[in-house]
Amino acid sequence: MSERPAPRWDALYTNVNLATMVGGYGELRDGAIAVAGGRIAWLGPRTQAEGSAAVVHDCGGAWLTPGLVDCHTHIVHAGNRSDEFEDRLQGVGYEEIARRGGGILSTVRATRAAGVDELLRQSAPRVASLLEEGVTTLEIKSGYGLDLASEEAMLRAARRIGESMPVTVATTFLGAHALPPEFAGRADDYIDDVCRRMLPALAAKGLVDAVDAFCERIGFSNAQTERVFEAARALGLPVKLHAEQLSDQGGAQLVARYRGLSADHLEHVSAQGVAAMAQAGTVAVLLPGAFYFLRETVAPPVAALRAAGVPIALATDCNPGTSPMASILLVLNMACTLWRLTPQEALAGCTIHAARALGLQDEIGTLEVGKRADFALWDIVRPADLAYGFGFNPCRAVVHGGHFRPRGALTATPAA
Repeated sequence: MSERPAPRWDALYTNVNLATMVGGYGELRDGAIAVAGGRIAWLGPRTQAEGSAAVVHDCGGAWLTPGLVDCHTHIVHAGNRSDEFEDRLQGVGYEEIARRGGGILSTVRATRAAGVDELLRQSAPRVASLLEEGVTTLEIKSGYGLDLASEEAMLRAARRIGESMPVTVATTFLGAHALPPEFAGRADDYIDDVCRRMLPALAAKGLVDAVDAFCERIGFSNAQTERVFEAARALGLPVKLHAEQLSDQGGAQLVARYRGLSADHLEHVSAQGVAAMAQAGTVAVLLPGAFYFLRETVAPPVAALRAAGVPIALATDCNPGTSPMASILLVLNMACTLWRLTPQEALAGCTIHAARALGLQDEIGTLEVGKRADFALWDIVRPADLAYGFGFNPCRAVVHGGHFRPRGALTATPAA
C-alpha cells in the first residue's frame, strides 16, 4: 500500500475575502490563503488552491486582513489617573497638572512601587482587549520608571507579555519621558544618566528594540533629545520621537535627520517638519485617542502629510493620563471622524504603515507570500466596516505566527 503524501500546507483558509493591503485594500474576493511553518505560503483565488493542508478552515465568506499593529503604546504601567481626568474637566490644563507633580510623575510613583509580576498583572487585561480586536503586533514603551531598576522592570514585563500572550512585542526605551524628582532642576544630568548608564545597560540585556524621547516644553529640549539619539546610534538602535504634540520644537526635523522610524503626535508639526519626514522616509504616527481625550483643537496636518507622501500610521497611545484606550477599532473610527482619513487610509494606518513605523514592514503589515502568518478574520461586509462601526467587535478569530485562535481564546496556549 502506498503512503498518502504529506500535506503541502499546515493550514488552508478558504471561502474568504482577502484585504491584502497591497496597493490599497488589495481586495481579493472568494480567495484562499495557505500557511506553512508560521508563514504565508500561498494566496490567491479559491479555485486555484491546489494542494492539501493538515487543517482546512472554511471561513464562510468572512473577510481576512493582516493582523493589526498597535505601533505606539505605554500599555505597561501601574495605577491610573482618573483624578486628573476630573481636574481637566474642571478646566485644569495638561501642562499645569504636570507642573504640579501630576501627569507622568504620578504614574512613575505607582510604577516604581510595582515589580515585574505586578506590572504584568495590571497590564495583561489591557493587552487582551487589543488582542480581541485583531492586534497581533504591539509596541510597548518604558518611561514610567525613570531609573534603571524600574525601567528594566517595565521592559521585562513587556518581554513577558510577548512570551506569555499570542502577540509580537516590540520594546522601546523611553527613559527621556520626563524628569524624575531626584533630578529636579538637573535635566542635563538626567540625560547623562539615560545616555551613559541606563540605555547601554538595558540594551546589553537585550531589552531594547528602539529608543524614543519626549521633545516638548514639559519634556526635553531639542539638544537633549539629540544626545539621546546619538547614544542610540552608537548602540545601533533605531529612534523615534514624541514630536510636536503641544508645540513645534523642531522634533520632526530632528528625528528625520537621524532617519528615525517615526515621529508621533504631530499636531503642531511645521511644513519644514513634514518635508524632512518625507525625505527621510519617517512615518507619521497619529494618535487620535490623546487628541480626543485632551480635547485638543489643533489637528495634525493630514492633508500636508498626504501631499508630501508621508506614510500615516495610527495607534492607541494606550496610557493612563492622556489616552486610556485599549481599542484599535475605535482608533480607526476616530481617525476618520476627527481628521477625515478615509477608511482605507485608517486600515493602512494600523497595518502596512504601522508595521513600517516599527521597522517590521518585511515581516508583517500585508498579506504576501513569505510574510509571517499574522492575520485577523472579520464578520464584516467590506473592509470599510472596521472604521465605520464602533462599540462592537466583529473579530471572529486571529492567527498569530500560524496559530489559529477563535475570539475569546486569545490568551490561551497556542493551538497545535
